[in-house]
Amino acid sequence: MKKIECIIMDWAGTAVDYGCFAPVAAFMKAFAEKGLSIDVKQTRKPMGLPKIQHIRELLTMSEVNEQFTSRYQRSWAEEDVVELNRLFEEYLFASLEEYTDPIPGVIPTLEKLRAEGLKIGSTTGYTREMMDVVLPAALAKGYCVDYCATPNLLPAGRPAPYMIFENMIKLGVPCLDTVVKVGDTIADIKEGVNAKVWSVGVILGSNEMGLTEEETDNLTADELEDRMVEVRNRMLEAGASYVIRNIEELPALIQTINLKMNTL
Repeated sequence: MKKIECIIMDWAGTAVDYGCFAPVAAFMKAFAEKGLSIDVKQTRKPMGLPKIQHIRELLTMSEVNEQFTSRYQRSWAEEDVVELNRLFEEYLFASLEEYTDPIPGVIPTLEKLRAEGLKIGSTTGYTREMMDVVLPAALAKGYCVDYCATPNLLPAGRPAPYMIFENMIKLGVPCLDTVVKVGDTIADIKEGVNAKVWSVGVILGSNEMGLTEEETDNLTADELEDRMVEVRNRMLEAGASYVIRNIEELPALIQTINLKMNTL
């Protein structure tokens, strides 16, 4: 009987940092320092990519590109990407540890799955140096994984599948069919799709939702449902195998996938 052997979690917006706010603030501050204004919606759109690629995507947006050209009287170049990335990292490292609180439900849910024999891997848009801050801070709050892959040590980050493959190698998982990738961004979904594993989007606490826990709680039932439908549709359009409301729905989904694999 085939069954899921490994869950590969994203970090910010999926496991920790409800709403994925740490990188948003750092990107906006870095661009502002160079006289460039980016809003939250623009900042969130490329989320999940390696951070230096995220900067390239922001600069490619027509409104941001026009700002840059108007301010500097030239097109942006790779040295501008490098400088913005330096500023971004400066702002991010100054606050990163503050954004490592586990999202409600994550710890007991993964503890339950681990007790059932599943391995817990992870991928991220953060570099290894950033994860050297996040990993111990999250561990001190009770959240840990069996392995964490980072994009800067591989040929490419998301949406390429290499971080998922590295998790499978390090954790000794031989079959793509037995892996579930869980994430909160479109880049996460595409990472799972490109790896040919089960790709699952999680809505509440996600970058795609873009709200704090308090803001989420303050929505009316209709407002919440409307926002969730929008996020669910974006994730399904990106190729998600399934989309769940929150991480606590994951164990039931694993059972559904196990049954599906053995009735195909």
